[in-house]
Amino acid sequence: MRAETPPVLTTPGKPPVESVVAALPGEERVLRAAEKALSGETRGLRALLPFLGPAFVAAVAYVDPGNFATNIAGGAQYGYMLLWVVLGANLMAMLIQSMSAKLGIATGLNLAEVCRQRYPRAAVFGLWLQAEVIAMATDLAEFIGAAIGIHLLFPAIPLFVAGLITAVAAFGILSLQSRGFRGFEAVITVLVGVIVTAFVFEAILARPSISGVATGLLVPRFDGTESVLLGAGILGATVMPHVIYLHSALTQRRVVGATEEEQKKILRFERWDEVIAMGVAGVINIAMLTVAAAAFHGQSIGPLQGLDEAFKALGSSLGHGADIVFGLGLLASGLSSSSVGTLAGQVVMQGFIHRQIPIFLRRAITMAPALVVIAVGLDPSRALVLSQVVLSFGIPFALIPLLLFCRDRDLMGTLVNKRSTTAIATVVVAVIVSLNVFLLYLLVAGR
Repeated sequence: MRAETPPVLTTPGKPPVESVVAALPGEERVLRAAEKALSGETRGLRALLPFLGPAFVAAVAYVDPGNFATNIAGGAQYGYMLLWVVLGANLMAMLIQSMSAKLGIATGLNLAEVCRQRYPRAAVFGLWLQAEVIAMATDLAEFIGAAIGIHLLFPAIPLFVAGLITAVAAFGILSLQSRGFRGFEAVITVLVGVIVTAFVFEAILARPSISGVATGLLVPRFDGTESVLLGAGILGATVMPHVIYLHSALTQRRVVGATEEEQKKILRFERWDEVIAMGVAGVINIAMLTVAAAAFHGQSIGPLQGLDEAFKALGSSLGHGADIVFGLGLLASGLSSSSVGTLAGQVVMQGFIHRQIPIFLRRAITMAPALVVIAVGLDPSRALVLSQVVLSFGIPFALIPLLLFCRDRDLMGTLVNKRSTTAIATVVVAVIVSLNVFLLYLLVAGR
């Protein structure tokens, strides 16, 4: 294994591409530890530790403010009934993110870069434009979510000022990248830990029905058209397009195998990273819906129209600072997912058109629409919903190329998908894309 010498990927009819840059000083210790793990000098948890991180960054997209709104609405309206949808959605996401990580390991390129090599220039330019729109829509939801979190925790702070504070905090998180990937990954992991702690605390206070949770997880069922639509919304909005591009970039430049055997070992370690990180994200989403089911379902509080109403309802229903804890979890979600979204935007631009702008300039550009939404007084919760609709348009353009590339033996080598994996992934992609098309149709039809 070599940590710093970049391997070269050659594709028929294309120039060779270097996939890895020299390690920053803060990364060297991690890379040396990975080297020992691949050579067999270390085993067990010590061998796994250097490879943990990329999936935790990617998993942030699955616990963003949009998930807060959807899961709380599902639990409040239908109790534990839609927990099986949350579980199924998380398993689908785990498969998709695993394929994205594998693409980066096998090719030394991220998804956007492979698209640039394999597709005509016009198609690549179109893919880039839609991916940029998706990145801005993603940032809108996550930036507004963090601003709402600050405003809920400190009501004296106007929402616009909370947005400016969010921008400063996001700049601070992004600045950690100048010292290497490990510091950034550590901060994101800590913020995910805050979200976990928040909903474990909420679940303890809510005292959910164990039998109700078990039944909801294991028995697929719906109760009328509205529950089907809400279930479709939970499942259809599961996979976030920007994080599919990002995950392949996080693995392409982290630890690089010099041989196919080393690539296989790296993939095995990264799969543990994915199982742990996406498992944590799944637990958070299940806990969100479970808390809402226990605290709100069957109570005469009326439908929850936004995160602010959920904040107030938790405080009155559970007490013991449940509303404050919810606000902290929402703030951690918004800050972490917004930072990750900005990073994904960099990957998209560099990958599709081989151009890059300073990451702080990108942060300023992508947060501008969110500040405008807040400044003109538009409903933040409504803006969150509309941003999720925009995200739906981008899902096929990320999922379908990923599926096609991962089944290509000439591209993937020994890490190519097995036939069974490709078959399952095809069904998953078809389900997710179909649901998003269905939801968009309902929106256009006004239903």
